[in-house]
Amino acid sequence: MVTRNLLTLLVILLIGVLAWGVLTMPDRRTTGQRIGDAVDALPNVDRASREIQPRTPGQKLGDAVRDAGQNIKDNTAP
Repeated sequence: MVTRNLLTLLVILLIGVLAWGVLTMPDRRTTGQRIGDAVDALPNVDRASREIQPRTPGQKLGDAVRDAGQNIKDNTAP
């Protein structure tokens, strides 16, 4: 029983470390790729300005959640 609990704890810890590693990975896009992403997002000026800055996947995920929430708020407003 103790071995199973220890193994479960180690698996959870490993998953947490891997998730942290992925979410804090540096942005490896070139300047040209960032500018291209910003041009693609140009109708939304705020999003386009965020695309130029180097950001981690965690920051991009946070931006996507915030944008989705704002879209829902805008589309359901009376």
